[in-house]
Amino acid sequence: MTYCVAISVDAGLCFVSDSRTNAGVDNVSTYSKMHIFGDGTDRRIVILSAGNLATTQGVITHIKKDIKLGNSENLYKMPHLEEAADYVGEVSVNQQGKHTSGGANYEASFILGGQIAGQKPNTYLIYPQGNHITTSTDTPFLQIGESKYGKPILDRIIAPESSLETAALCGLVSMDSTIKSNLTVGPPIEVLIYERDSMSSERHYRFEESSEYLREISRSWDTRLKEAFASMPPIAWSANWDDAERQRR
Repeated sequence: MTYCVAISVDAGLCFVSDSRTNAGVDNVSTYSKMHIFGDGTDRRIVILSAGNLATTQGVITHIKKDIKLGNSENLYKMPHLEEAADYVGEVSVNQQGKHTSGGANYEASFILGGQIAGQKPNTYLIYPQGNHITTSTDTPFLQIGESKYGKPILDRIIAPESSLETAALCGLVSMDSTIKSNLTVGPPIEVLIYERDSMSSERHYRFEESSEYLREISRSWDTRLKEAFASMPPIAWSANWDDAERQRR
């Protein structure tokens, strides 16, 4: 399983991904699911991948091959990010179509985000069927893979005016919540912070399983949650609570 999230705020974009692709009892495999494209001049594009590993690797290999050969359709020639998302969707559908026998699931999902010079930064979630959606003011983040465990913190914290540092920390807490609840998601964890109009991927970080910072985030989040829970009002077992509330108002 996989968990990847892209967060879009006014100041730029933040991408967070795990690297675990298999979590058997005696067979844990890891592959990077964050792929960075662009020479830093007119565009910077990040692709996060989830789903069948053969399909995702085939898609990324095809994209790189189109760039290397200078084909008429490649990621560096797309005039808009939406066209780039359409292109990745088509490549994904074609890759899935190569392996349709036996009833196996070869589906894959992607998040494409970044910026082309002269345009706003943006992100797109590309479904296995090749179509896609983007973020909105109400939902300024996109997730693929095992998304349910890490969504609550994103819903409560992320807003368009959030800073990139807040987005990155929230993404890491979201990842930690997912790791806690699903053993098939795990380190190394990659984080990329893209500052609006920078065309740079310099703020790209990788946290190994041994990272003390990841452990501190997990410990701190656990502690703060327990403190918050301990300060919650007690359950009102009788109508006296409602009566008291009505009188207070």
